[in-house]
Amino acid sequence: MALIGHDGQIATFRDAAQSDRLHHAWLLAGPEGVGKASFAMRAATWLLADAAGPRVYLPGFDVPETHPIANFVAQGSHPDLRVLTRLVRDKSDDLARSISIDQVRGLQSLSSTTPSFSHRRVVIIDAIDDLERPAANALLKNLEEPPSGTTFFLISHAAGRLLPTIRSRCRLLRFGRLSTSAMTTVLQRELPDEPLDEIAALARVGEGAPGRALRFAGLDIAALDQAIDRLVGEGDPTNKLRSALAKQLGTKAVQARYEAFLERAPARIAAEARSRSGAPLQKAIDLWEEARRIGESAVHLSMDQQTTVFELATMLARLAPATGGAKA
Repeated sequence: MALIGHDGQIATFRDAAQSDRLHHAWLLAGPEGVGKASFAMRAATWLLADAAGPRVYLPGFDVPETHPIANFVAQGSHPDLRVLTRLVRDKSDDLARSISIDQVRGLQSLSSTTPSFSHRRVVIIDAIDDLERPAANALLKNLEEPPSGTTFFLISHAAGRLLPTIRSRCRLLRFGRLSTSAMTTVLQRELPDEPLDEIAALARVGEGAPGRALRFAGLDIAALDQAIDRLVGEGDPTNKLRSALAKQLGTKAVQARYEAFLERAPARIAAEARSRSGAPLQKAIDLWEEARRIGESAVHLSMDQQTTVFELATMLARLAPATGGAKA
């Protein structure tokens, strides 16, 4: 399937590859979830398939599913493709805090071996922001003396924080947020059974990042946002709306939807603040700061779910016109 929303980046990379000006290291920089990892994997597949043959003449990074190299990549068994990500901790589903130096040192074998299918090899690091400092220094050696025929894709959500010595050895390719139209196209392709109102809600939640939007898939975000909008628009003088929402989101069985609310409530307050000025603006900012603090700490501190939802819903209701409002 075609990569949506990054035609300029695709053209830049293809032009470099086809004119023998392919830089050995590409820094893919931009907001998290906009498609940088998808770009890297599709570019890697195209590079490896085209080099090994048969040649690929499709547009973009499209490679026929029947191409033998595409099958190796899809199965995660291509010997000339290395992908470094944070590993899953032992006896836990949690990811390690960083990409370790041992993982980076494992790339040293590229200098002492030859590629299996062609002259090309690809290394993807997702994300380079996750490298511990010793690992970043170890990677620098690979970038200074790259193994022959090897292309690095370094994915970064905060390129300004990287070591200047790493940035200086890469060609920068910036990625922006997708348009609403592109977001809708991606979400409809990935979630063909979702109704249009939920696709629209997910597109809003994603804020131009399909990866972010897909984290909320299946959580009925449209209904959740409707409840939030009602609190902001009408207030809740009888406590009825807040009590109902707290009951809906107050059990472990709906943990994912509860965590979505922890993100959506502060985001909605922030959106409201942008439309205000003077004292109403300051009120919204104060509410946002408190809502963000609660949203970021609620799960970590195992705060009572019903109480937390009710408290955040109260903050939302306090944004309502004076005729609505909320009882504390």
